[in-house]
Amino acid sequence: MPGANASANPGAAPEAWRALPAAQQPDWPDPAALHTTLSSLSCAPPLVFARECDALLDRLGEVALGRAFLLQGGDCAETLDSVSAESVRGKLEVLLQMAAVLTYAAGVPVVKVGRIAGQYAKPRSRPTETREGVTLPSYRGDAVNGLEFTAEARTPDPDRLRRVYHASAATLNLLRALTAGGHADLDRVHEWNRDFVALSGAGRRYERLADEIDAALAFIRACGMSTSTLRTTEVFASHEALLLDYESALVRTDPDTGRRYALSGHMLWIGERTRQLDGAHVAFAAGVHNPLGVKLGPDAAVDDVLRLLDRLDPQRTPGRLTLVARMGRGLVRDRLPVLVEAVRAQGARVVWACDPMHGNTCTAPSGHKTRRFDDVLDEVTGFLEVHRALGTHPGGVHVELTGEDVTECLGGSREVLSDDLHLRYETACDPRLNRAQSMDLAFRIAEWHSAEKRRLSNPHQEPVSARPSGTSRPAEFRSGGRSLCGTSSTSPQAPPTSWGPPG
Repeated sequence: MPGANASANPGAAPEAWRALPAAQQPDWPDPAALHTTLSSLSCAPPLVFARECDALLDRLGEVALGRAFLLQGGDCAETLDSVSAESVRGKLEVLLQMAAVLTYAAGVPVVKVGRIAGQYAKPRSRPTETREGVTLPSYRGDAVNGLEFTAEARTPDPDRLRRVYHASAATLNLLRALTAGGHADLDRVHEWNRDFVALSGAGRRYERLADEIDAALAFIRACGMSTSTLRTTEVFASHEALLLDYESALVRTDPDTGRRYALSGHMLWIGERTRQLDGAHVAFAAGVHNPLGVKLGPDAAVDDVLRLLDRLDPQRTPGRLTLVARMGRGLVRDRLPVLVEAVRAQGARVVWACDPMHGNTCTAPSGHKTRRFDDVLDEVTGFLEVHRALGTHPGGVHVELTGEDVTECLGGSREVLSDDLHLRYETACDPRLNRAQSMDLAFRIAEWHSAEKRRLSNPHQEPVSARPSGTSRPAEFRSGGRSLCGTSSTSPQAPPTSWGPPG
């Protein structure tokens, strides 16, 4: 494991973060109860293992070197009531389906990382929420309080941290059983994808790629190899390291190496609201050897990013740091290039990933917070275009998704309209792509990779534009005369765009 020996900042004091300001922490009303819970967690078995974290660091190192692709996805906010075999299996299946398509099209391994088994806390814009004259603490995720708008539910309860630990353990156990027990069989996963193409409104568009995968599998069989041997896979767990008391309680020192790991998950990330250079979250992350992520919004300054690089990846370990751009479709092409160029000039081998969700949130006429699928596509397109222009590797995507047929984001080949949002709007916080929309995204990214491979094999061919002039929103994303969404609450919106045909 070449990268495992040099990842954390060797000068970081393990508990230095406690003396620094920590944003987005709950106001726990009972310090004694919190202390009891944290003491119990500090003696509990770790949720993941140091060697698994090292394995993910090596896989992400391959992404950083341009030899693999990162697919990171899952719930916006997990809830304690939704931990079931069905929900875990659904999220795993959609990740496996997406990864199968991307692996074939990109021609490189896909590193699968779920937003799962720990994504129970959320940062909030305001500490309180007011409804009909009643003001209560904001919902901060099931690790802190309840979604119901009552004083009892909204009071932070440290016992929820214990429940989150046990729910995460159950989720990880099921993930390990499914990924090792044949559920990831490649033939089975491809049949799921075939079913999706057959039922998709964009089936003709995706059929050629599905046929190519069929031919590849047939070639493997013709060579005397059985695809049934491809029955296991790696799926790693990640979440935002928001609640520092909880994360610290699950830090362990590996007895074989003496290195410290935050063993609540394989990969942790720092959010846009908590990446202050003088803050507790950066200091905490600097002292552990896990692979780390940092979210970067459109206002991220070059100097701040370079200082984060020095704090979190001082030894320039490939894959140690994943920089997740969440710029919004209207700004990604303008704001991202200077950051990529500045990091490259430092000789750092980071993973660049695109979060096309958080910069594209808007409010529908019904009042539902939502996202347009074509806005998500456009930000991914801009991300890919920036890296193509700079000659750098577009390392991956980071998406809020679910394996369920929810109606939370608008558009997609099985179109969700504004009037449909109320039918299955089930998220505890932000809207997620449903299973069909997630597969749409995978096939569109796969089309881009396929077109790039053809372009590189024919240097005189012009790059395929994802924003061809004179095109409008594809038919499968039109609203039929109904408003798709209200005014955006985030970045300025560019005119509607479409992805060009595959090649």
